[in-house]
Amino acid sequence: MTVTVLSGPERRRRWTAAEKQRIVAESLAGEASVTEVARRHDIHPNQLHLWRRQARSGAVSGAGAEGFRFVPVRLATRAGAVAPETSGGAVSAVEVVLRNGRLLRVPEGAALAQVVALADALEGRGR
Repeated sequence: MTVTVLSGPERRRRWTAAEKQRIVAESLAGEASVTEVARRHDIHPNQLHLWRRQARSGAVSGAGAEGFRFVPVRLATRAGAVAPETSGGAVSAVEVVLRNGRLLRVPEGAALAQVVALADALEGRGR
């Protein structure tokens, strides 16, 4: 029996979502070309272009099996803003401005799955 030992790097590497995001962010920073960033991380430029496309579509977000992902949030206050009221008093709500400019008001205690489905529908992305 003959055994061959390969001393070089493994040809098929596994990249975590965090590593992909970091490399994509570095390539988008504009300080170096895609080719230079790819060379620095020992990947093919086509692989980096694929990761960039996936990042734009949200595929490289680090989402788990449940489909949860983090999005940037900016808190803003409006002078004189009043929370919507019900017969029992004021209701806490979060206002989310979607990428297409639509405003989604989410009442406290709303089911996450329903909020995500509604946000996707309002943005034109069916799941």
